[in-house]
Amino acid sequence: MRRQRLKLASLAFIVGGVIFGLGLSIGDRASLNSAQLALGVMSQAVAANAAANSKPPSGAADTDGLFQPVAAVLRHPRCMNCHPRDDRPRQNDDRHIHLQNVVRGVDNMGFVNARCYACHRDENSEFSGVPGAPTWHLAPLSMGWQGLDDGDLCKALIDKTKNGDKSITQLVEHMEKDPLVLWGWAPGADRTPVSTPHPEFMTQLKAWANAGAPCPVSAK
Repeated sequence: MRRQRLKLASLAFIVGGVIFGLGLSIGDRASLNSAQLALGVMSQAVAANAAANSKPPSGAADTDGLFQPVAAVLRHPRCMNCHPRDDRPRQNDDRHIHLQNVVRGVDNMGFVNARCYACHRDENSEFSGVPGAPTWHLAPLSMGWQGLDDGDLCKALIDKTKNGDKSITQLVEHMEKDPLVLWGWAPGADRTPVSTPHPEFMTQLKAWANAGAPCPVSAK
């Protein structure tokens, strides 16, 4: 690209010089003015071409990286523990498999003899330390995020066939108001809360959504 700009600039200089010289040789003021005008027009063309080539593709500068801070929150253990790509919920910051042999069950709320609500109530237990929030359950298997890069994570998030038929607006509202989501910022006990403050996360999420929810290119 740089070589192309140099070639154009050299061509403009040569052509302009020839025209300028012709104007001087015939002593015609009109020719001199025409030569100067031609040189100015070509210089402007070269400058416009250089400016165009220096810009990224349309929209790229506005959307690059918008999903990265969102993905960082979604990958936090408080979120990822309930978004596995298998039938086993995870626990704690090291994301080990849930003890007591807990499994997904047909409705994402545990097998018949070990239902999620048997232990997880609508709020954290101060006595046992068991975490709790309303409708405690695993995310649907279609919303499993473990191991996905930013591109695939973004696609899974916005795919209405996988996310419970939610629009982008509904996804934003879900992450802004759902008590189970909000629990990630107030998990209690010695659990690490989501590091990005929730208001800051919502600003980042809405910036991404308002840009059309663009997805990064997958590494695959």
